[in-house]
Amino acid sequence: MQYREFGNTGKKVSALGFGAMRLPTFGADDKVDEAASIEMFQRAIDAGVNYFDTAWPYHGGNSERVLGKALKNGYREKVLVATKMPVWNVKTADDFDLFLDEQLERLEFDRIDFYLLHCLNKKHWPHVRDLGVLDWAEDARADGRIDKFGFSFHDNYDVFCEIVDAHDWDFCQIQYNFVHEETQAGTKGLQYAADKGLGVVVMEPLFGGTLADPPEPVRDIWTAADPSLRPADVALRWLWDKPEVSTVLSGMSTLEQVDQNLASAARSGVGTLPPAERELVARVRDKYIELSPIPCSKCGYCLPCPEGVNIPLNFELFNNADVFSGKSAGLCRNLYRAMAETEQSTACVQCGTCEEKCPQQIEIPQRLEQVAARFQPPETK
Repeated sequence: MQYREFGNTGKKVSALGFGAMRLPTFGADDKVDEAASIEMFQRAIDAGVNYFDTAWPYHGGNSERVLGKALKNGYREKVLVATKMPVWNVKTADDFDLFLDEQLERLEFDRIDFYLLHCLNKKHWPHVRDLGVLDWAEDARADGRIDKFGFSFHDNYDVFCEIVDAHDWDFCQIQYNFVHEETQAGTKGLQYAADKGLGVVVMEPLFGGTLADPPEPVRDIWTAADPSLRPADVALRWLWDKPEVSTVLSGMSTLEQVDQNLASAARSGVGTLPPAERELVARVRDKYIELSPIPCSKCGYCLPCPEGVNIPLNFELFNNADVFSGKSAGLCRNLYRAMAETEQSTACVQCGTCEEKCPQQIEIPQRLEQVAARFQPPETK
């Protein structure tokens, strides 16, 4: 395993971090397959992964619980664990302690190594800032409940710089991949934070898995260049090529994915991506941007919809119908029509609740109208 400096914290973290957001389940998101998840966690630790990332809402709170179980019997001492406060649920300053203490209980920890304010943006940041979250964090650090303090981010570059400059943060977490170099914090934000001495954690390196299993027009580009290349491997090594990246989170769901990503991490390093692969990544990026009309990463932050609309699935089917051709487009239409009516885009009442929470800043109600126009038969439009 390769290890990298984590900003100015004095810590070294594994190049590959384990994102505990997409664990194997028994159908429902909150029904985590504990045995399979624990086996994956421990396989990664045995191979040298020492950075694990979870959060309050992941798998209905069960991500934290299962990770805590996996770290018994000596595994806790081998890793650094990050989890996040759901700032969108914070109503009063008393909630800061309420969430942190509950998370410590779920994990069965006395201290959390890396604690983040989850999903900061121009709406959530001033709210928790004005409630005194920065002073509270220093108190929590002093009493030993947390060690390093940071934030995850979903907004534009200017907001990112404002937050970075507002406090002596230890680290930050940004969405970043080769398709979205100029989205949200982007490359400029990555460099800005690193220059300030922050450790930088990268999330969504495969953009919800879409970069690992490319549609045919993109796959053709990969195959023509080198049939032996795995798109996920190149996408990850593209990130590890950058000196500003401290660790890259992968939301792994199977042991096979763990083993594949471990192999990629072992071959990673700053400045090691061959020029031919850099050029290939640029061509693939251009094709993805051309093909995908809705920039949804399926993060699920827009859920639950008050009306029950399955927003990520609607957008996934819409994008797939655009990106894929022929029979695949028809399959997407049939899958849409097989959904419960309450889950379909037509159930949207345009309340705007989802739009406020969307990290990608998608105009969700308007986009759902487009989904309905594409998939609904003419007589029901």
